[in-house]
Amino acid sequence: MRAVQVGEYGGPEVLEVADVPDPDPAEGELVVDVAVADVIFLDTILRRGAAAQWGMTLPYVAGGAVAGTVRRVGAGVDPGWVGRRVVARTGTQGGYAERAAVAVATAVALPDDVGDADAAALSRDGVTALRLVEVTEAGPGDRVLVNAAAGGAGALLVQLLLARGVTVVGAARGEEKLALVRGLGAEAVDYGVSGWTEKVVAAFGGERPTVLLDGAGGTPGQEAFTVLEEGGRLVAYGAAGGFLQPDEEEVRRRSLHVLGITGVQLAPDAVRRLTEKAVELRRAGTWVPAIRHRLPLAGAAEAHRRLEERTAVGKAVLVVGGGAVGVGG
Repeated sequence: MRAVQVGEYGGPEVLEVADVPDPDPAEGELVVDVAVADVIFLDTILRRGAAAQWGMTLPYVAGGAVAGTVRRVGAGVDPGWVGRRVVARTGTQGGYAERAAVAVATAVALPDDVGDADAAALSRDGVTALRLVEVTEAGPGDRVLVNAAAGGAGALLVQLLLARGVTVVGAARGEEKLALVRGLGAEAVDYGVSGWTEKVVAAFGGERPTVLLDGAGGTPGQEAFTVLEEGGRLVAYGAAGGFLQPDEEEVRRRSLHVLGITGVQLAPDAVRRLTEKAVELRRAGTWVPAIRHRLPLAGAAEAHRRLEERTAVGKAVLVVGGGAVGVGG
């Protein structure tokens, strides 16, 4: 089968389409004919060398989540899964391929009215968004600043929070990304402009945000941290500019609640629960993944490049199978 393989660590150019053996399902696994593979920033971090820290060895097939149709099942798995459309995680590798092995423990059967592209886009970003709202308990009365609000997870967060009655300001860089945030119904502020945090406070009616969900890291994350209200809550879930690392003394002095990325790293049963919820919210129209980049398997390097150069607007996915459901639009 065809798959996108990482044979050496480096830039996007190390991603190469290769012929590799089909996966065999281990006990408790399904093999899926992949229709659409998810792409997130973590995939780029692993490709640059962090894979070794995760116990991965070269060469490996990139990608961590897919949507498609079950082809085979492993020992101990109900054969009734065969032929069903599912969304599931592959772990940290194996997703950018024509076929992928997934744990049945994370697999969620897809209804006919949820397409493969949307399902793949929700597989990790949707779960992350739901978990962020859970751990921060963001709700009516909160003022939430979403940094990197035009990214895959950020755009879902904006929609989810607005549906919960939260006042939201979405920060991003550049007019194209700001237009996406405005289109979702939130106030948009450019964090590439000097004094942008003052505009955030102004957008909240002169009050500071009570919650910061930082998907940007780096300088935007540090700047956003300075305007978080005393007693506020913070989760730094993105690493495009390096994870936000707030000063511990300042956290204590301002009585902030820093919840950390570990709060969104979940056991399989929690992943499945939140994936099911993400799919149901898509059916209900609560949110729609902001998919703006649909690339073929051979376009994986381009998808990574756009993420790293921060030129990606919204979500990127890889369209792998010719029979992918609901990919267009």
